[in-house]
Amino acid sequence: MREIVLDTETTGFEPGEGDRIVEIGAVELIGHVPTGKTYHQYINPQRAMPEEAFKVHGLGDEFLSDKPLFADIADGFLAFIGDAKLVIHNASFDMKFLNAELGWAKRPLIPNDRALDTLAIARRKFPGSPASLDALCRRFGIDNSSRTLHGALLDSEILADVYLELIGGRQPDFALAQNSASSSQGGSSDSNWRPTPRQTPLPSRLTEKEAAAHAAFVQALGDGALWKTGS
Repeated sequence: MREIVLDTETTGFEPGEGDRIVEIGAVELIGHVPTGKTYHQYINPQRAMPEEAFKVHGLGDEFLSDKPLFADIADGFLAFIGDAKLVIHNASFDMKFLNAELGWAKRPLIPNDRALDTLAIARRKFPGSPASLDALCRRFGIDNSSRTLHGALLDSEILADVYLELIGGRQPDFALAQNSASSSQGGSSDSNWRPTPRQTPLPSRLTEKEAAAHAAFVQALGDGALWKTGS
């Protein structure tokens, strides 16, 4: 199962009032295991950065002035996420911005039901407790000391750790991760997968001396020994 843990930074709160995305960061998981593949892009919002937003993420007008427009990176972004489930903290916020930008760029929108909201999961799991990303890092003992400012890629990497804790601990299906990864990379999954014998058997860990001692021991048991009858 392929999932994309995703975060955005913006100029404000409402795309309908002219706010835009200025950064996207994303981390790939397969079978709940990080693969090391990431997506990161700064974006020119074609507008001035409000002081309040600058204090959150530190992305200013001069820095963003030479970055590509969203329309220029839209296809690459869509190719990276593919048809994977999107794991987002406060998903409604990021989804409204992503779909606004995709609409302006005349690209297909992302159905809202593809987003899994970790904020909602945290509130259900820990009712009445703080559910911000920082609060969840403290709860799970996740190091977020490098998070002095919000950054989309750093936040998505931290959120990946938080998400794995929220669903039952890091790598909850580790035993199946290798098979899940192979299936996802091949574009399909096989629910009837079963283990098969190794093509090349592992070498015996017994020394010749140990094997000879065992054979002598079995011989001494006589012809009625279970190891000889195969019963």
